[in-house]
Amino acid sequence: MKDLNEILGMASRVQEELQRAQDNLDKLEVEGAAGGGLVKVKASAKGRILGVSIDDSLLAPSEKQMLEDLITAAFNDARKKADEVSNTEMGKMTAGLPLPPGFKLPF
Repeated sequence: MKDLNEILGMASRVQEELQRAQDNLDKLEVEGAAGGGLVKVKASAKGRILGVSIDDSLLAPSEKQMLEDLITAAFNDARKKADEVSNTEMGKMTAGLPLPPGFKLPF
C-alpha cells in the first residue's frame, strides 16, 4: 500500500488539475440557436452568457412573444451545450484516476 504522503501528494495534484480544468471551461465557447438561427446566444462552457444576436426581421412589435420564446430557447440550447462541453472536459480529467465504480466528483 502506498504511504500516506504519496496519497496526499496525488490528491493535491488531482485537485490542482481539476481546478485548471474548471478555469479552462470559462475559456471554451458554445453557441445556442433558435428559430433556425434567427436568435443566437454565445456562452462559456461554465454557462456565462457572452452575447446575444437577434436577426433584424424579429424586431417588429408584433413578433414580441415569438422573440421572447426564441431567446429563451436559445439560452436553453446554449446551456445544454455548455453542460455537454463541461462534462466532456471534466471527464478527460477523471479518465485516468483510480476511482471506484460509480464514484462521482462534485462538478
